[in-house]
Amino acid sequence: MLKITTQTGATGTIFELEGKLAGPWVQELEGCWQRIVIRDQPIKAVLKAVTFIDSDGRKLLAEMHRQGAELAAEEFMMKAIIEEIIRGED
Repeated sequence: MLKITTQTGATGTIFELEGKLAGPWVQELEGCWQRIVIRDQPIKAVLKAVTFIDSDGRKLLAEMHRQGAELAAEEFMMKAIIEEIIRGED
C-alpha cells in the first residue's frame, strides 16, 4: 500500500509518499504525476515514510527526476536510493 498526499500551491506541487512504492502503486503515483506534470509547475516527491521501492518504482522516480521533479527523503536508506537515481545509477 502507498499513501500519496498531494499539496499544490503557488510554488508547485509536493507529493508526500508513505508505504511501499511497488506493484500497482507505481502506476498510481505515475497517474498522479502525469496529471500534474502537464501544468508545467515544479514538482517535488518526498519519500516521507517509504519502506520499499521495487525496480518499477525506481524507474518511475528516475523518469520523474529526468523530467525535472525534485526528489527528497527523510530516512537514510531512501536518501541513498535517491542519490543513486540522481547520479544515474537507476
